[in-house]
Amino acid sequence: MNSFNATDAGRVTSNGETRSPSARRPEMITWQGLHEPRLEQVRLLLSSDQRLRASGRMVAAGPDEQFNASFEVSVDESGQVNRLLLRTATVLEERQCSLSRTEDGAWLVDHGQGAKRETFNGALDVDVQFAVLFNTIPIRRLGLHREEGEFTLPVVWVSLPELTVKAVTHTYKTVSVADDVSVVRFKSAGFEQNIKVDPNGLVVDYPLISKRI
Repeated sequence: MNSFNATDAGRVTSNGETRSPSARRPEMITWQGLHEPRLEQVRLLLSSDQRLRASGRMVAAGPDEQFNASFEVSVDESGQVNRLLLRTATVLEERQCSLSRTEDGAWLVDHGQGAKRETFNGALDVDVQFAVLFNTIPIRRLGLHREEGEFTLPVVWVSLPELTVKAVTHTYKTVSVADDVSVVRFKSAGFEQNIKVDPNGLVVDYPLISKRI
């Protein structure tokens, strides 16, 4: 899997890892589906500001969903998604999609036939179906794992494995803040659930969806 070019200057460590001065060491995180045989594993690089870079894979092997997916996402220092690349494969076909946010806040969506410009109601965040990593991005940007808050946000939503893209609305509200695990309530289209996150805003437990292992 090819990584995105870094958007900020960094130093190269002895093992060839490019790292900005505020970046932490990369880590591997894995989530397991709770009601479907599904795994999501991510190689993640967080910074002390809002920057985040991740490459991940998902495998779904249930009777109603059988596919694999890979993604790469980059988030800038303000916590806004810059770019997302997705690939999926089912027994019948392979698909790909890229989303890039422009300087004026629009999005370029490309399924391999040329980019189409969309506004998505001014969305700064992207949510990929089943992939709980993407809940971390708005939680970190808004600091909901550190202090109380509630925000209703336009979000670019991408389905798996079809890779359809549309604008949706998500609401995040802090339920409790603690040194080890904080709780943030997620609401969207009639669905509501309390998500447990660690001190970095990374999902620990997403009831009915996934749990970190």
